[in-house]
Amino acid sequence: MALFGRKEEAVPGVKPDGLPGVQRDETMPPEMAAMLLSQPEGTKRIGKEEVAKAIDILTRYKQGKANLETRIVEDELWWELRHWEAIGRKDGSKARQIAGRGAEPTSAWLFNSITNKHADAMDNYPEPVVLPRERSDEESAKTLSSILPVVLEYNEFEQTYSDNWWEKLKHGTAVYGVFWNSAKDNGLGDIDIRSIDLLKIFWEPGITDIQKSRNLFIVDLVDEDLLEQQYPEHRGHLGGSVIDVKQYIYDDTVDITGKSVVVDWYYKTTSPSGRTLLHYAKFVGDTLLFASENEPEYRERGWYDDGMYPVVFDVLFPEKGTPVGFGYVAVCKDPQLYIDKLFGNILENAMQATKRRYFASNNTGINEEEFLDWSKPVVHVEGELDDRRLKEIVTQPLSDIYVQVAQLKIEEMKDTSSNRDVNSGSAGSGVTAAAAIAALQEAGNKTSRDMISASYRADAKINSMSIERMRQFYDEVRSFRITGTTPGSYRFVDMNNAGLREQPMGQDSYGNTIFRRPVFDLKIKAQKKNPFSRMEQNERAKELYGLGFFNPERAQEAMGALEMMEFEGKEKVLEQVQQGQTLLNICQQMSQQLDQMAFIIQSLTGKDMGIAAPQDGGQSAGGKQPPAGTAGGGSGLASGIMQAQTPMTDYGTRLAARSTPNMNAKSSAAAPQS
Repeated sequence: MALFGRKEEAVPGVKPDGLPGVQRDETMPPEMAAMLLSQPEGTKRIGKEEVAKAIDILTRYKQGKANLETRIVEDELWWELRHWEAIGRKDGSKARQIAGRGAEPTSAWLFNSITNKHADAMDNYPEPVVLPRERSDEESAKTLSSILPVVLEYNEFEQTYSDNWWEKLKHGTAVYGVFWNSAKDNGLGDIDIRSIDLLKIFWEPGITDIQKSRNLFIVDLVDEDLLEQQYPEHRGHLGGSVIDVKQYIYDDTVDITGKSVVVDWYYKTTSPSGRTLLHYAKFVGDTLLFASENEPEYRERGWYDDGMYPVVFDVLFPEKGTPVGFGYVAVCKDPQLYIDKLFGNILENAMQATKRRYFASNNTGINEEEFLDWSKPVVHVEGELDDRRLKEIVTQPLSDIYVQVAQLKIEEMKDTSSNRDVNSGSAGSGVTAAAAIAALQEAGNKTSRDMISASYRADAKINSMSIERMRQFYDEVRSFRITGTTPGSYRFVDMNNAGLREQPMGQDSYGNTIFRRPVFDLKIKAQKKNPFSRMEQNERAKELYGLGFFNPERAQEAMGALEMMEFEGKEKVLEQVQQGQTLLNICQQMSQQLDQMAFIIQSLTGKDMGIAAPQDGGQSAGGKQPPAGTAGGGSGLASGIMQAQTPMTDYGTRLAARSTPNMNAKSSAAAPQS
């Protein structure tokens, strides 16, 4: 991961107002700013009439989303283990008291299912890899692969990813927004990735793909005094709410007085050339704050060059006719309800059985105060006592079958949510080996892998939009610090959008310039955080080592077996085996060359080099035929030397030994005089 260099100072006198690509001149008087906003009708495309139409469309979109908003608020109560409150609200008895309603346990089987799925998701946190489609874009793709994780880290995307996975599991849909925020980095601007609440985004009812909606609205509640500070030219006109934003049922008291609904309105139009343009407007009540169509810079270009709504929907269980889905609360709340009801009845029966009660005749003269006070040893009565005047109420215990029924509902929830015991870390009887437990857990994670794959597809869209923001707005060179694989190592990479923008490729037959647009493919891989995945990789490595896959002498057969296998990191294992085979071949060749050289040296000098004499027609110890004209040849100096090395007689051997000078002995001439 890495961080990138930031701009030290913003442009003097200029303060970004939070709108992508828009900056406010603080030196301009509010009256002048209001005058500039009041453009002539011929040049102003978005005005009060268009804002009024947008408010009407937003109201219809909210009406079409009413059932979804009610379900989301109710699902949140189930997640908070407040489902008895949700049931009471649904029955129209909000103010019912707990007393007299019997036992209402709140077991957390549904909660446990969701937390386990969330843990699986975070164990496989995504990491983008950018692949080029053309050879000329390889360097840009490599740079993007290094820089995208930096941008995600700067946006604290891991926290956003975690928060949205909670939303996905609870409500069935998580929404990401990928914007350009000109206020970041002291006015330099950067990509802004954040989570969007489902209660604050509105789309056209009946569509399945969010990009096919005619309009898209994102609303938020903002303090009116902050709006007046940001837009002083509209002071006094920034109050009111065009719609009522649905609120969750909070534990705390949330005061929304003094807040206004700010609406971000995205809509698509078509240019005269047939290109889809995305435009953006911002308004409070009927007061227009900004409209891209009123700005000459964006009028014919659009707000974002890619022409797509800057949102990505990550859906768990999809539904027809809507871009959102449903989550685990909708699937599992029915078995959760009956689990709690059954255990409530069982607990109530247990409480009744452990508390004694009596039938008493009206003419029984019993002092009730003394009878109910267990600290008094004597209870006074009038008259005789028998079973007809005072009799204990016997509560019959429930049959074990009802406990079995409750346990069956628990098993049903485990099966429905794919949250078996093995997924929680436990294993059945008889399974003790770590590899076997890991295999069972891996086999039981099919549902989690499917959900994570869907999130990876959404993450690919998020990173693709991030690349489009870089392509459009990264005009200035930015410096990024990229952390290396060695601890403590890093390097710096400079980047702008020069390698991402359209590049001229020549002209057509009509003299028009032809442009090439660099296109990249995104592959999302998981960071290895899962301890069970690491353990599985370690076990596989030990198994391959034990089978001799890394033995260079068996490299050929090992590569054949690896080609038929499929596991993550197979390419690296193949590369290691091939390198071992190559190194073995080099060592064998060098060994043969050294043997030949040693044999020649031994032949020339007579010094024993540990090489056996040629055999089988003059072959050397290395199995090679000596070259012609060298040892083993029929003539020449080398041939004479070889002939001189034929075995001598004993006398010749002793004579040669006596005639060899002793270089360590000192001559008499060199001896010191006494």
